[in-house]
Amino acid sequence: MDLSQIFIIIFGILGLAVIFSYNRMIIKRNRVDNAWSQIDVQLKRRYDLIPNLVETVQAYARHERETMAQITEARTRAIAAATVKEQEQAENDLTRNLKRLLAVAEAYPDLKANKNFLMLQEELAGTESKIAFARQFYNDSVMEYNTRLQLFPHNILAGLFRFEGRDYLEIEGLEREPQAVQFGSNQGGE
Repeated sequence: MDLSQIFIIIFGILGLAVIFSYNRMIIKRNRVDNAWSQIDVQLKRRYDLIPNLVETVQAYARHERETMAQITEARTRAIAAATVKEQEQAENDLTRNLKRLLAVAEAYPDLKANKNFLMLQEELAGTESKIAFARQFYNDSVMEYNTRLQLFPHNILAGLFRFEGRDYLEIEGLEREPQAVQFGSNQGGE
């Protein structure tokens, strides 16, 4: 085997390694994009539930207009968010306002017993769990993708082909305060 054949073999192996590495980065980036779309599906479901929840609470709590307006405004900002950071901020604001709405509901025993409210509340709790799962999958995918971009020799290719790291998504969830979504199970005898 002469020197030119050795160089051809070495460059062939390097070329295959570059192609393999590039393809893996594409796969990881697409996995992140898919994970984000799963979050988007769940957030849209959440956004669809909110007007029904607000309307149900409004029927009982007419003087709570400020809380209802803040939820509507927060929902609009969340729907319009364009980046992960904007989405994170908007979702955290929306979650805080939903917690306030559910706290308002505590003051209305008839509302807490309303079947429509209980159903919406249960759907919201289920949706929050799905959002948490989708967020975890997204953040795991971002971690894998960002790690690949930082490892040698992938970091060289990432720079050459302008692959950029992605941001994690942290949303405060209603699941952190489970008592806020369990109004229907008041066992204190009140």
